[in-house]
Order: sequence, then C-alpha cells, then structure tokens
Amino acid sequence: GGQRTERRKWINCFDNVDAIIFVAALSEYDQVLAEAKRHNRMIEALNLFDSIVKNAHFQETSIMLFLNKKDIFAEKIMYSNIADSPFFSDYAGPAKDFDHGVLYFIQKFEEHLEEEEFKDSFIHVTCATDTNNMNFVLDSARTIILHEALVVAGFFAS
Repeated sequence: GGQRTERRKWINCFDNVDAIIFVAALSEYDQVLAEAKRHNRMIEALNLFDSIVKNAHFQETSIMLFLNKKDIFAEKIMYSNIADSPFFSDYAGPAKDFDHGVLYFIQKFEEHLEEEEFKDSFIHVTCATDTNNMNFVLDSARTIILHEALVVAGFFAS
C-alpha cells in the first residue's frame, strides 16, 4: 500500500486489472507505522485491504492475499503474545501457537470479504525467501489470472 499520503495517487490507476496480490506481513501485529506511531501496522493492512475489496474499481477482480513473513511470525510469537496487543486482545488461541495465530489473522482478513467475493479470493501464508513456497504461490497466482482471462474470453463460465 505504501505510505498513506501516496495511496490516493495510485488507487485510480488500476482500471480493468485481472487480479490483485495483496501482501501483508504476519509479523507486524505488534508494530506501528513509521509515519504514524500510534497506528498498528496489521490494523493498517486490514483497513487498506478493506478499502481495496470494497473499491468499485475492483468489483470484478480476483484478490490473492499473501500473509508473508511466516518465518518471522513463528519466531516472534514465542516472545510476543498476540493477545497482549490492545488491537488483538480478542485473540483466544494459545500463546506461542503458530497455527492458531495464522488462522486468527486469516479470519481477520476474511471478515472484510463478502461471501461471493471469497470464491475468487485466495489466501496464502508465505515466506518470500523460501523459493519453493514462492514458486508454488506464484504458480497459483498465474493459474488464477489465466482462469480469469479465459472467463473473460468466454471459454469458462464465471
């Protein structure tokens, strides 16, 4: 999303895109924005994601959510409990539990999707430095984009 002040400049440049890859860092649940020290980075990502999925420009656009930095998240939850953050005090999963933590944040993003939007949306938990993981994820992205192009061309029903 970039800095808040820059977003308004680029959001309208994306007419007729086939897919959006939205990347949020799992590991930033306990960090603040550089430009706004009182704003949590994960809350900012959730708000930006919400504004994108509800934006009229992206009504017919597939959305792929990459929850990145799973490796850092796995390390961080060993000493920084998700529920200790005032923004995520509703987290009821066990402390230091990777799977519960990831599912919690997936649900936080899913809350912003309407039911019919979800069928065209895909969520991947990633580590950008893991080549095998990224190859799989990018292959999935290519498949989604190709499928969308075939639907638009009339080869598949939507």
